[in-house]
Amino acid sequence: DQPHVSDSQMMAEFQNGNFKFTFPNPKNVSEFSMTLFKGHEKKEICALHLSEGNVIPKSNVTYCQTMHSNSSTTFILKNLERKHMDMYTYCLEMFLPPPYIDCRLKETYLYIQDKEDCISMGLMPWIITGLIMFAMISCVCCVTACYLWNKNQQCETKSHEYNSEYMPMAAVNAAKNPRI
Repeated sequence: DQPHVSDSQMMAEFQNGNFKFTFPNPKNVSEFSMTLFKGHEKKEICALHLSEGNVIPKSNVTYCQTMHSNSSTTFILKNLERKHMDMYTYCLEMFLPPPYIDCRLKETYLYIQDKEDCISMGLMPWIITGLIMFAMISCVCCVTACYLWNKNQQCETKSHEYNSEYMPMAAVNAAKNPRI
């Protein structure tokens, strides 16, 4: 039985705010290491070493954990922020049985959007729509108020003419044309 690395692809999934990288375990290998690196400088953040059935997890950061089963190894990244956005590289080294197989690399880029960005981008259209609606309602209210105010002024002017203290008088020419 020769050591065999499955050709199946790494599985990446986002679930409950956690990002999971799942890699198939090599078959017919009794000792191997899987390591997850971050960035172009390949800083080790998480690793798992399997030796004679003993699983030894290692993490250099608080946001990375490992999970191991008979068929796969998973690196779980928790509570990610924008500063964690980077290139992540997976490395598999096989030690036993011989021959030693050096690091096989697979890379993926992880983009993380800030929660604040999501909130502000989600609210921005609503804020703009709200301001436009407020402006339109204000304009309609102002036009209606002006119309009613002008109508009231016209009514008051007409009512003063007919209900004034002095009745309008017709021109009197009595002195010039006396009636007999």
